[in-house]
Amino acid sequence: MTLLCVCPQMANLVTSLCCVVLAAVVVAYAQRRSQLVARNQYERIGSDVTMQCGFLDNDASVSWKVNGTDVKDHHRLEGPRLILTGVALGHSGLYSCFQNPHGERRDTIYLHIGLIPREPSVTCRSNTYPKGFYCSWHQVHPTYIPTTFEVDVQHNQRSLDVQKDPDHKNRCRVRFPEVFSSFPYTVNVTAVNALGKASNTFSFEESSIVKPDPPERVTATPIRFNARRLEVSWQSPATWPDIDNFPLKYFLRYRPLIKEQWQHVELSDSTSHIITDAYAGKEYIIQVAAKDTEIGTWSDWSVAVHATPWIEEQITSTTEVDIPIETKTSPIPSSTAPQKSSSPVDRDARLLTFFSPLLLGMLLLFMW
Repeated sequence: MTLLCVCPQMANLVTSLCCVVLAAVVVAYAQRRSQLVARNQYERIGSDVTMQCGFLDNDASVSWKVNGTDVKDHHRLEGPRLILTGVALGHSGLYSCFQNPHGERRDTIYLHIGLIPREPSVTCRSNTYPKGFYCSWHQVHPTYIPTTFEVDVQHNQRSLDVQKDPDHKNRCRVRFPEVFSSFPYTVNVTAVNALGKASNTFSFEESSIVKPDPPERVTATPIRFNARRLEVSWQSPATWPDIDNFPLKYFLRYRPLIKEQWQHVELSDSTSHIITDAYAGKEYIIQVAAKDTEIGTWSDWSVAVHATPWIEEQITSTTEVDIPIETKTSPIPSSTAPQKSSSPVDRDARLLTFFSPLLLGMLLLFMW
């Protein structure tokens, strides 16, 4: 901070002293504030690190603390400097230095240990063809310190407007400047952090990156009285902007849960299909993929749905309930088993019953 003090040649001594005192106060305040606010220092893993305690002279005696405790890792002191050798991620932290003998804090440093970025991995895809495409990137190897990315997209020797994706950190969106272009697109992504930077360039033809999102709202319904059929329907992905002028074709796969092998059916622009060779009574898993009819690649598979063909219900009467009665079955008697004889009274009764009609007839004849 620079203080300009303009004093007239004839100014009195008091005014001059006031300017000097004010300048000293401002300088002292600035130094004190720099001691309280931590400054960042970035270093590479495995390197030797030197931290300077403020603006102290080389013969100053200081002590250091990291995260509030004495520095215990292998180090050495050279006047106001702390030297750490072969630093690792564990050396990151808040370092403070104090001037001896009164222990007044002179500086605060936040040490960040990390790595120089490597070439980022870059991919591009158009799921909104012919509206535009997006590119995404990521670090294959972590850097452990804040890393930003710079993106440049070129087409036909001119730079295209790149818009950051609000929902994805490492993604940008680009509009197609024209459709059916024969010129390739070139995307350059540069990873930058405090230790260095690295770039990667990705080139592609327009047709090679067209890949729709999977079909949506896939349903599978059994068909009544058809034990081997399932009706499957779906909708085109909502992100596909112009289904009329850029139609999609579909790829259906299905299998019973009891088998590992899929059966496949490729369809034109229809959004429904009837499976006619399902196993009766077996649960099926069904998925659908989509693709532009002319260019690009197939989408990922849709969310799997499960369905079982129609099963005939067993109709039972509920108007009358039969309560089972417990019975005991007697064994069939043996033909050689002895038979129990009848009592005399039973025999007389049977004889009387047999001769009663004959006696009645004789009585009527006698009276005649």
